[in-house]
Amino acid sequence: MASDLAFTILRLAYLILLWVLALGAVAVLRQDIFGTVVTPRGKGRKQLDKHRAETRRKRRRGSSEPDTPTKLLITGGPLVGTSMKLGTADIVIGRSPASTLVLDDEYASSRHARLHRDDQGWWIEDLGSTNGTYVDDERIAQPRLLTFGVNVRIGQTTLELVS
Repeated sequence: MASDLAFTILRLAYLILLWVLALGAVAVLRQDIFGTVVTPRGKGRKQLDKHRAETRRKRRRGSSEPDTPTKLLITGGPLVGTSMKLGTADIVIGRSPASTLVLDDEYASSRHARLHRDDQGWWIEDLGSTNGTYVDDERIAQPRLLTFGVNVRIGQTTLELVS
């Protein structure tokens, strides 16, 4: 009789242990999928806030923007506040060290997207990435012309063209 009781208690303890492990695995997966919210801090944040204030001021005054953007500004993600001067060369964006703009982003492919310029302006093209490239929350399948204030999202990083 005592051995039956001991065996039942061991089975129950084993079942509880399995449930604890399964729920722990689900909690870890949930954390990985949804991630944590990171509040941007540091010197790049001040530059981003200054740019947003200038943009709001220009919109209120109704002043027109110049025809061509001169910089690429990262507005969200690990590199928030970073800006890059635009020249005539193509810009390859991705995690690869060979990319022109290297992103420290788990959701970006090694060669994720390409910015190139022609007579009409700057175009963005997805290079067959796994998670896609989004322009104003719309996944692009073909090259798209970019204008001022249009948000481009690559993984968890957002960027836009500025003057």
